[in-house]
Amino acid sequence: MNKIIDLRSDTVTLPSDEMRQSIANADLGDDVFQEDPTINQLESKSSELFGKEAAIFVPSGTMGNLASILAHCDRGTEIILGDKSHTFLYEGGGISAFGGIHSRQLPNQDDGTLDVEEIKSAIRTENDHFPKTSAISLENTHNMCFGMPLSVEYINSVALIAKENGLKLHIDGARIFNAAVALNVAVKDLVENADSVTFCLSKGLAAPVGSVVCGGEKFIYQVRRNRKALGGGMRQAGILAAAGLLSLNLAESQLLEDHKNAKLLAEGIAQINGLTIDEKKVQTNIIYFGLNSPKLTGSQLVSKMDNRGIKFFEISSNRFRLVTHYGITRDDIEKTLEVLDKMVN
Repeated sequence: MNKIIDLRSDTVTLPSDEMRQSIANADLGDDVFQEDPTINQLESKSSELFGKEAAIFVPSGTMGNLASILAHCDRGTEIILGDKSHTFLYEGGGISAFGGIHSRQLPNQDDGTLDVEEIKSAIRTENDHFPKTSAISLENTHNMCFGMPLSVEYINSVALIAKENGLKLHIDGARIFNAAVALNVAVKDLVENADSVTFCLSKGLAAPVGSVVCGGEKFIYQVRRNRKALGGGMRQAGILAAAGLLSLNLAESQLLEDHKNAKLLAEGIAQINGLTIDEKKVQTNIIYFGLNSPKLTGSQLVSKMDNRGIKFFEISSNRFRLVTHYGITRDDIEKTLEVLDKMVN
């Protein structure tokens, strides 16, 4: 049977044999009672890695962001975030539906940042007509902005704005380890001046389920309460945490390989007539490219590639996203490029 080359997302990874073994052998307890030793170990290691007082394991990044923003923002207040952010686009409007929190969307730049002057201007003055600004949220790396990593310097500049205005800064760090590898810095340096961060175990880190929220002890206490209210209190969930704990040890080497494969893929796409790509914007494991050919439509290209065992998304008309991850090899990249060239030309 021919291998399926699935480039739709880094969420499609399957656990390694070592991960499966760690799941089978995990020490377990009741996590709602905070008695699961494997989860406790994961949370302790995560808080240490990120330089925060405490951490909590949650079922998903979406729940992690929601529980965090609910902890930072009272009902009727406002959070500043990007118009291309995952929280705004892809989390079901949860902060508004469940928290009564208003979102103030600012335009994301191509590098994933929000203009600092626009952030300053968006902060509401005290006025009965306005929702009070409570927090700012940044995404690192930024999924919809070419997978761009946000630098330590930029995050610190936003953190300073937040501090000067009595606001909280939350980092949606779903792929923050990708950012750390791309920038050659420690993850704790990226969030040193942030109040909270969520990171996913189930993307580049290749664990099957789960995310972790890190922050101060009082904040994590409130996130734990929010997690319970949202239905995220789990029992012997150490079987999930075991894979995530293992993945933290493998993060740097695997993500470095993913980034190399993404660069190789981008370089190859740039050589194919009828395809367009800005190679400079490929800095982590996410690649966006375009189709400019009279021979076929975007949906036809996706269908033809799928028929050849290569999967990816058309995210808008004639614009596509590819994501490299654990399980994708250099041979897979070369085959993808070969088949792409044949389909387009």
